[in-house]
Amino acid sequence: MPEKKGLPARSEIAKADRWQLGDLFASDEAWEAEFAAVQRECARGVAWKGRLGESARSLYEYLHWQEALSIRCNALGNYAARKGDEDTRISQYQAMLGRFGAQMAEARALTAFETPEILAIPDAKLEGFFADEPKLARYRRQIGEIRRRRAHTLSEPEEKLLAAAEEMADAPDSVYTAFANADLQFPDAVDSTGASHPVSAASFASLEESPDRSLRRSAYESVYTTYAGFRHTAAGLLNAQGKQLKFFADARKYPSTLDAALDRTNVPRAVYENLIATVHQNLDKMHRYVRLRKRLLGVDELHFYDVYTPLVQEAQRRIPYAEAKQMVYDALWPLGDEYRAILQQGFDSRWIDVYPNAGKRSGAYSAGAAVHPYVLMNYSGNLDSVFTLAHEMGHALHSCYSDRHQASVDSHYPIFVAEVASTCNEALLMEHLLGKTPRGKERAYLINHFLEQFKGTLYRQTMFAEFELLAGEQIGAGKTLTADSLCEAYKRLNAEYFGPDMVVDDQIAMEWARIPHFYYNYYVFQYATGYCAAIALSRRILREGESAAKDYLGFLSSGCTKPPIELLRGAGVDMASPEPVNSALALFGELLDEMEALAEGM
Repeated sequence: MPEKKGLPARSEIAKADRWQLGDLFASDEAWEAEFAAVQRECARGVAWKGRLGESARSLYEYLHWQEALSIRCNALGNYAARKGDEDTRISQYQAMLGRFGAQMAEARALTAFETPEILAIPDAKLEGFFADEPKLARYRRQIGEIRRRRAHTLSEPEEKLLAAAEEMADAPDSVYTAFANADLQFPDAVDSTGASHPVSAASFASLEESPDRSLRRSAYESVYTTYAGFRHTAAGLLNAQGKQLKFFADARKYPSTLDAALDRTNVPRAVYENLIATVHQNLDKMHRYVRLRKRLLGVDELHFYDVYTPLVQEAQRRIPYAEAKQMVYDALWPLGDEYRAILQQGFDSRWIDVYPNAGKRSGAYSAGAAVHPYVLMNYSGNLDSVFTLAHEMGHALHSCYSDRHQASVDSHYPIFVAEVASTCNEALLMEHLLGKTPRGKERAYLINHFLEQFKGTLYRQTMFAEFELLAGEQIGAGKTLTADSLCEAYKRLNAEYFGPDMVVDDQIAMEWARIPHFYYNYYVFQYATGYCAAIALSRRILREGESAAKDYLGFLSSGCTKPPIELLRGAGVDMASPEPVNSALALFGELLDEMEALAEGM
């Protein structure tokens, strides 16, 4: 794609580089027809009210109906969300997604009887149901999960009220998304020659990687000065998010919003707390990295607009997208021919929306769908974009394996393990590239990138997790999250994590307002735990070969059939202990040693 100073219109992006949403629905009109049909189907759910404990057949029929309806709803939601992300300025798709969300909330309210009725079935009677209707075994895990959370399930009227409130509870996230992606406009950044560069949520990361320090600083000030102008709005949105989480946690009798979030995927609270504690015990390595960065950049003061530019600029080059795909394909050879065949299918069949365009949602993600996963990219041609491609296709292949080996009710893998497959791909890509690069500045450039992954995924995401925990505790104590309190906490954490060699300014104190993951309900810690698990798994795969790869593919194929800690144990890593975090950070220390040695010869 030819380079342009500004972002191109979507119509200027080649068709081959846009995802194929026609695999979901041929047109908006087809979506509307299916939406109307699903609305009618949702209304049928009340026919089972009062009957789930009546007989094995009745319970099976209801769960089978619900499963089929969920597949149809997934397609509707996927289409509306993906179309909306193509250009967030188009209100039509925002409206479609809003209507879909409202319908889902109504459907959940209509079937609010489900959980209380399933809980009311005596254990002996339920076991009799499984004996009477063999097909009901398909839903044993699903039923078990409902009954596991018995202490946090309310009466039918109360469940109906909570279900009806879910659409309203989504408001902080949806408003923030529109605010950050569609409404905020940033002044152009100016480089050292006086040339202007457009700044957007999508372009900010690449600007911060520029070798031109004046451009980095200008982009940094553009973004955070703009956010500071809306600091009270941003704080109000995050406070509203915290309040709605507290409302649901209190209603379900959880001691905190963190406990409510972790119980949803059956992850012990100790895993969250151990991560933060173990990273704190290893902050000396992060401080050492900051000192190394300051020395190699040759600056008197290291600022936050200096933390993303590569330390070895001479090795940086633009990587065409076709080459990036080949790099990822070659790096994943340890996972076998079948894995790479599915990967190639994704490359060839337009699963990926590749380049940024005006109005497109920033960042990257993978979204599972019954037809195949969809991957959003904002490919910029640097090495980080290559790793992002490997990362998101890791998610996509995880979804493919789970969908192919599990019933739809068991295919949605737990959030806690979601980042493992993506980060394992990144780790294998890094090991592949290092294996091809024995010495010199190019190796130093790769090691720097590996160090950046540790900094950004393990340390930074743990810092995010600690910030989210502090915010949740403030809400839990009945306090209001204000712009001043959020900035104070965020600035303090940055000073603690980055250490004395980093200038911690008032602008970085506003970064919390730029992080959409704070609306994901204690999600970010899983990037760090997933990274540690992925480092362990990738090293086992490279060390032990086919047998380890087989265990790993078994993990990818298991969906949600076991609790997440057990799923990872089956693949060869125990996240209930601090060992994987300590081991990963030990590797970080080894990489620092090598980088310091390489720096002496540069």
